[in-house]
Amino acid sequence: MKRPEILSPAGDFEKLKSAIYFGADAVYLAGRAFGMRAASGNFTDEELKEAVIYAHERGVKVYVTVNIMPRDAEYDRLREFLCYINEIGVDAAIISDLGVVALCRECAPELEIHISTQASTVSAATCKVWHQLGAKRIVLARELSLEAIKKIRAELPEEVEIECFVHGSMCIAYSGRCLLSQYYVGRDANRGACAQPCRWIYGAKELHIAEEKREDEILPMYEDGGETFVMSSKDMCMIEHIPELVDAGISSFKLEGRVRSAYYTAVVTNTYKMALDAYMADPDNYKYNEDWGRELNSVSHREYGCGFFFNDPREDANIVTDPGYIREKAYIATAVSGCEAGGVATFIQRNKLICGQSVELLTRMKTGIPFKAEELKNEKGEPIPSAPHPGMLFTVRCPVAVHAGDILRGGE
Repeated sequence: MKRPEILSPAGDFEKLKSAIYFGADAVYLAGRAFGMRAASGNFTDEELKEAVIYAHERGVKVYVTVNIMPRDAEYDRLREFLCYINEIGVDAAIISDLGVVALCRECAPELEIHISTQASTVSAATCKVWHQLGAKRIVLARELSLEAIKKIRAELPEEVEIECFVHGSMCIAYSGRCLLSQYYVGRDANRGACAQPCRWIYGAKELHIAEEKREDEILPMYEDGGETFVMSSKDMCMIEHIPELVDAGISSFKLEGRVRSAYYTAVVTNTYKMALDAYMADPDNYKYNEDWGRELNSVSHREYGCGFFFNDPREDANIVTDPGYIREKAYIATAVSGCEAGGVATFIQRNKLICGQSVELLTRMKTGIPFKAEELKNEKGEPIPSAPHPGMLFTVRCPVAVHAGDILRGGE
C-alpha cells in the first residue's frame, strides 16, 4: 500500500506556512495570473520563488495552478510564466487546457504536468491520452464515484498518478460545467443534451424561484446573514472514509480552500494527516476517531456530505438542506515561541483574548487541547486583563507543551 500525499491549499504565504507546519506533503498555489482563484491572495513572482525555497527546505512540494483557459493574446506572457516557474524549481504545473500543455512541453519540458479537475477527466481512456501528451498526474473530476475511480486506477500504467478532492467546497457545476439541465428536465448537458436552462426566464415566488413555464418546479431560496442562496452545494468531507480512499489507489488527497483562512488550512491539514497516518500505521486495527469530525466542524463550512463518491450526480445534486455557513471557532493567536508543559508561551494576537477565557491549543498531530488562559501578560511582562489589539504580542501560562506555529482558538 502506497501512502497518498496530503495536498493542501496555499492562498497566500501565511496559509502556505500553516499548511506546511501542520503536515502537508505538498501545497498548491497560484501566481497573480493564470489561476482559477483570483479571490485568494496569490503570489507575486518573487513570492513564488520564496515559497518554493521555504517549502523545499522542509521537504514539501509546490504545485502551481495554471488552469485557466487562455486566449491567444495571453500566450506570450504565459510562456514567460511557465519558463519562470520551471526556473525557480516548482515541482509541477496544474493545467487544464490542451494548448497550455503543449506550450509547457515546448518551453519547460522538465516541468511536471498535472491535469486540473477543470479538464473534467472521467475515464481511463482520457487519462491515458493526457499521459501520452506528457502528464504525470490527472486530477479527476469531482463527480466520479469511488468505484469508478478504482476502475480507472486499475486500467492506468503504474507511473500515472491520480489525484482527488476529498474535502472542501463543491459546486453545482460539473467540474466547471452546468448541472441545471439535469436538475430540471433530466437532460445531461455534459452528454450533449442541454436544455439551456440558463436562458429560461425565472421569477421570484415568495422565497422560491421558478421558471415561467414550470411554476410548480421551484428552487428554494435561502437567506442567511444578508446573503441569498440558490442550489447551494454541500461541502465535501471524506474524513470518515480514509480506508476506502486509500484502497481506491488515489495518489493525492486534495484539500480545497485557497480562499479560506490560515486557521482552516491548519485544521483540515492536521486532521487529514492524523487520520491518514493512523490508517497507514495499522490498517487492520484502524478506527475512526470522532474527535477528527469535531475538528472539521470547528472551521467555517456548509453542511457536510460525501460529494459524489457514493452518489450519482444525476440522481443527487448534493444540495444543502440547511442553508448558510456554520461559523468557525475564533482564531485567537499563533505561538511565536513555545514552552514545556506548565511554562509560558508567547503568542501574536489575531482576535481578542480575555484572561481566564476557555481556549484550545491546536498543535501538530493532536486534536484541540482545552485549558483556561491564565496569567496573561504583555510584552513587558505586565499582567493584563485581555489582549485586545491585533498583532500584539502577549504571554500566557500553558498546562501543555507549546511549539512555535501552534494555534490558540476559542474553547467551548
